[in-house]
Formats: sequence, structure tokens, C-alpha cells
Amino acid sequence: MPLTVTPLYAGALALLLIFLSFRVIFYRWSSKISLGDDDKALRKRIRTQANCAEYAPFGVLLLLLAELQGAPIWALHLLGLTLLAGRLLHAVGFGSTPQILPLRQAGMVLTFTMLLLSGLGLIGHALF
Repeated sequence: MPLTVTPLYAGALALLLIFLSFRVIFYRWSSKISLGDDDKALRKRIRTQANCAEYAPFGVLLLLLAELQGAPIWALHLLGLTLLAGRLLHAVGFGSTPQILPLRQAGMVLTFTMLLLSGLGLIGHALF
């Protein structure tokens, strides 16, 4: 069974992570900060990148498992879009100066919603 949905969202999330990583790299380069995170703006960029790196892989794993279990394609796209939108909104909201709290919060709500629905769906499928 070829996978069609998970690779799409995994690829999009990888591009987001690369973008966030380059924001850290370019800030370090332009500010001549090789090591450490004593700079407040740098620390914010690092945490924006790290937050994506912390949540996106687990979401992709859950999406992959749901696809392998034969979840309907509409449900997979809904989960993938929810995760991607959540990570994008969080990155914009948290990474902005000053941060845009409603976007950050919406991003976390969407991310947690995807994790919750995926987790419950996988548990339900395994038990029933």
C-alpha cells in the first residue's frame, strides 16, 4: 500500500522546520553569535524552531500510523492540515515580536487537537 498523505504533510513540516532553522542560523551569523543563547531574540528563534521539532515528528508518526491502519483519506488530510496549520500558526504567533498570543494559542490548540484525535482514533482502532 503506497503512502500518499503522510509524505505530503511530512514534507511540508520539514520545509517549515528548515525555514525556522535558517532563521536561527542567519541570526547567529548576522549577530556573530557562534555559541550560546544569551541574546533574547536568538533564544526566541531557538525556541520557535525547537517547539516545531518537538511536536511535528510525533504528529507525523501518528498520521503515518493512521494511514497504515487504513483511515479514510479525508480524515488523514484533516489531521495533516490541522497539524500543519497548528505548527504554522504557533511559529508565527510565538516567533513574532511582540508575540501574537492568539495565533500562538490557536496553533497549540490545533496541534493538541490533532494529537488527541489521532491518539484516540489509533487506540479505538486497536481495541475494536
